[in-house]
Amino acid sequence: MNYFDLTGKVAVVTGAGRGLGAALAVGLAQAGADLALVTNSTPAEGTASKVHGLGRKAITIQADVSDHSKLSGIIDKTVEEFGRIDILVNNAGIIRRTPAAEHSYKDWEDVLNVNLNSVFVLSQEAGKRMIAQGSGKIINIASMLSFQGGINVPGYTASKHAVVGLTKQLGNEWASKGVQVNAIAPGYMATDNTEALRDDPVRSAQILDRIPAGRWGTGEDLAGAAIFLASSASDYMSGHVLCVDGGWMNR
Repeated sequence: MNYFDLTGKVAVVTGAGRGLGAALAVGLAQAGADLALVTNSTPAEGTASKVHGLGRKAITIQADVSDHSKLSGIIDKTVEEFGRIDILVNNAGIIRRTPAAEHSYKDWEDVLNVNLNSVFVLSQEAGKRMIAQGSGKIINIASMLSFQGGINVPGYTASKHAVVGLTKQLGNEWASKGVQVNAIAPGYMATDNTEALRDDPVRSAQILDRIPAGRWGTGEDLAGAAIFLASSASDYMSGHVLCVDGGWMNR
């Protein structure tokens, strides 16, 4: 089990105040990591309390990841506090649901700014540190809409397709430098982003009918995959997209 031991590792998780980000952060702490919890408007104190309850250290960093001038400060503060950064989980994301013909450019720009541009900038800032120390793990959160087109979400779909491409590109450049870049593609998860779908009886039934597991996923369902990709167990994986989807892609 030492393959999955993260004791002494330092992880940055964006969007860590709630939902998938909080569950991913707690999962990494359970495996032994200390955490820098990045959040915008949602306080991360609840997540920090859970991390502390596991005997791990945690700091909270309030930052709007769409403001790219602030992103280097996230990595700087983490290194200042802990002395290093070993794991970056690019989880923060937003979605805007509007038919493509009515989708405003502002919605398009807002989604791409958070879901793609911040992933590149944070990966670049963390990657510099990881390359210098000769090791590191970057985990990007992709989506089922990294593979499919979806409906009424042009900006989100474009951003998540691009996240997969970026994952592969960075993986190609950095694998030889000891830095593995991979992604997790969650299936349909019970989060704020899917609330509109879950509240729609027709769409909810259509989605559940396609999931072999027969249920919506939870943040806890992703924790094991994150621990795997953050640990030495995945040292020979690069540019891979791991689907955690209850079997959705099999159908």
